[in-house]
Amino acid sequence: MSIRTLDDLLAEGVSGRRVLVRADLNVPLDKQTGAITDDGRIRAVLPTLSALTEAGAKVVVFSHLGRPKGAPDPQYSLRPVAGRLGELLGVPVSFAEDTVGESARSTVDALADGQVALLENLRFNKGETSKDDAERGAFADQLAALGEAYVDDAFGAVHRKHASVHDVPARLPHVAGRLVLREVEVLSRLTGEPERPYVVVLGGSKVSDKLAVIEALLPKVDKLLIGGGMCFTFLKAQGHEVGTSLLEEEMVGTCRDLLARADGKILLPVDVVAADAFAPDAAHDTVRADAIPSKRLGLDVGPATVAAFAEVIGTARTVFWNGPMGVFEMPAFAAGTRGVAEAITKADAFTVVGGGDSAAAVRALGLDESSFGHISTGGGASLEYLEGKTLPGIAALED
Repeated sequence: MSIRTLDDLLAEGVSGRRVLVRADLNVPLDKQTGAITDDGRIRAVLPTLSALTEAGAKVVVFSHLGRPKGAPDPQYSLRPVAGRLGELLGVPVSFAEDTVGESARSTVDALADGQVALLENLRFNKGETSKDDAERGAFADQLAALGEAYVDDAFGAVHRKHASVHDVPARLPHVAGRLVLREVEVLSRLTGEPERPYVVVLGGSKVSDKLAVIEALLPKVDKLLIGGGMCFTFLKAQGHEVGTSLLEEEMVGTCRDLLARADGKILLPVDVVAADAFAPDAAHDTVRADAIPSKRLGLDVGPATVAAFAEVIGTARTVFWNGPMGVFEMPAFAAGTRGVAEAITKADAFTVVGGGDSAAAVRALGLDESSFGHISTGGGASLEYLEGKTLPGIAALED
């Protein structure tokens, strides 16, 4: 893989040049106040933006936020992000009211060397996500006209064949930003020859969401620890009743087959926290994983499972974790995720958190981010990379 990097672009000189930076600023917003509740993705792009501004580039940042329907929608505006980005960068960030219209063009034209502008949500234009090559290409032409070089630092979006990720780099000199480069380097270690024992911890709600990565990783790992809502389909495949827990009935046979082929590599919970209802104040207690009451649902792994998982993690030299162990957003059901995460921080190993809900859990639970070797910004992108898929955004950067 041959990809030019930000350092290559800086070496050529960017002073006075308009540099487009595709960032992943898809941060969570409070539904009531519109305030940013987790600025981790904004912080992740700061090294690239700071390097460009310090070198005198006119930096034009663009991103998506949420899933608007191809038209402006105030609840998905990037305006709050512009303010926070300016605070973190320590310089004012101009905000364009549109993506490729008059406001975008005038905002970019007004930039002086070392200044930054943020365009409005890319997905307010249906050309961004269009499956029609011509429509997507037309939007990419308009975006590319705003800049003279392109930097992709949006790892969380590189698995999407979108105009700003796949088509714009074909129209401009293009490089990988600091974040994208780091993500690829880290994930390459996991797909190459990871130091062993290699332990993968998977959680989240559905087996179907993780089936491809389980299939890809099972031959490569020493142990695969499974928690979260997806564990109940595996428990059902072992013949256990799971009460009213989340269950993908159509995946039971697949899980039975995976367990048969795993040769003991897959470890499932031995106890769970079972509740009367999916609610933060629901009555709950810890039960054996093979004895979940018929009218209760599991919302977290139990302490014996945490201890068993921690013992395996403690032997590892490489750990990849994707997906919470339970409903960590509710304090009563956060102990499993916290316990497993803390075990990962204590491991004498190269540790990678696979983005998405796992990264959100690290921050929400107040864990020290520096205790992990790497926290990915792209949950879906990191999983697809480990599956061995070609990521459109990475392929577009290759020379």
